[in-house]
Amino acid sequence: MNLRLKNNIAVSDSGFVFNPSTGDSFSINPVGIDIIQLLRASKSEQDIIEDLSDRYDADTQTIEKDLYDFFTLLLQHQLAEKA
Repeated sequence: MNLRLKNNIAVSDSGFVFNPSTGDSFSINPVGIDIIQLLRASKSEQDIIEDLSDRYDADTQTIEKDLYDFFTLLLQHQLAEKA
C-alpha cells in the first residue's frame, strides 16, 4: 500500500503532527518521524521498509507489520491518502 501524506499536514521535527482540515493533533515517535520524512520524499513502501531495516535493529516482518499499522492510522486520521 503506497501512501502520500496530504499537503496541508504540518509535522514538526519533534514529532508534533497537525491536521488543519480537522483541527486534530498527534505526537509521533522518532520512527514515525522517519516514516513521514520518507513519505514526503515519495518513497515506496518497499523503499521505506529497506530504509527502516538499515536504521533499526528489527526483522523485516516486524517492520512490515508496524509500517502497515502506521499507514492504517495515517489513513484513519485523514493524514494521508493512497497514492
